[in-house]
Amino acid sequence: MQKVFLTLSLLFLLSSFAQNTTIVPGEKLTFTASYNMSGIMTDLAEVKMQTSEVKTSKSTLLRLKCTATTYSKWDSFFKIRDLYESYVSKKTLTPFLYKRDINEGGYYKFMQYKFNHKSKTVKSLKRKKNKKGGFWDENKTLKIGASTKDLVTTLYHIRNLDIHKASIGDSQDFTVLFDNKESSVNVKYIGKESINTNIGSKECYKLSISINGSDILKGSNNNLLWLTADANKIPVYATFKIAIGSGELKIKSATGLKN
Repeated sequence: MQKVFLTLSLLFLLSSFAQNTTIVPGEKLTFTASYNMSGIMTDLAEVKMQTSEVKTSKSTLLRLKCTATTYSKWDSFFKIRDLYESYVSKKTLTPFLYKRDINEGGYYKFMQYKFNHKSKTVKSLKRKKNKKGGFWDENKTLKIGASTKDLVTTLYHIRNLDIHKASIGDSQDFTVLFDNKESSVNVKYIGKESINTNIGSKECYKLSISINGSDILKGSNNNLLWLTADANKIPVYATFKIAIGSGELKIKSATGLKN
């Protein structure tokens, strides 16, 4: 499931430091994650994206929290409780702290990144379970590019970009740090398309996603994302294909929006 969640995350990718004019505390987006099982698209989990304000001794940050939880009827088969979160600047969405806590069918993994944008480094902590049930830690200092960000931060950056200025066929590469490695992701603008969703009929920006030098995403037209063509740019639908199958992400509800 972590590859599926990574894929879903990458389906939202664009990266740019800009003024945040879209994301506010109190926003909550809820999705249904479906997976193709024996030719039938089956609803397996609920994905939530939530924002909140966090005050520190030096500043006020925006917490971007994403969770993936299997529906109870699937817990006995493969229980998933995943948490991804990032603490960012309210004005620019610049990331300062990122955490990823994975608990999937007995598999556990924790990752933490502390960003230092002046030195272009990240202090990374990886924690996993050992065979005896205890934990072992691995600490590293990573050099990163000036525009490299974590997954969660990039989920929200796309919604601050002026997509309406793009021409059909325009594409660009962006960089994300995942599992201590930088990956280059290509995002291509296909055009506008109206689709029916659980929150109504929406005119959307349609994007295709691919990862350079990786076979995580399969096919050239199978990994697509639809964002509402309005001031909120809400992700309402996504399709993906990976080595172990294909799936969808469909919005269920959206509350606390700025616009």
